[in-house]
Amino acid sequence: MVSADKRLERMRANPRGDWRIEDLKAVADRAGVAHRQPGTSHVTFRHSDGRRLTVPARKPIKPVYVRLFVALMEDDDGDA
Repeated sequence: MVSADKRLERMRANPRGDWRIEDLKAVADRAGVAHRQPGTSHVTFRHSDGRRLTVPARKPIKPVYVRLFVALMEDDDGDA
């Protein structure tokens, strides 16, 4: 299994890859970013400072959402 840090690096390098919502959830768990999917087709990631990102849980995830997710995770790393 690929570590969350390596997965985030791969997302940064290739946002057009075949990313699944499980990949984003694994990275978010490692970074301590909360996420929830209350029976819908979207997952909401919530940063500790209140910022949110809602991502459609379709496969593959569109590159624009991967880029926004990576930016959210990078901001989280900078705060720690």
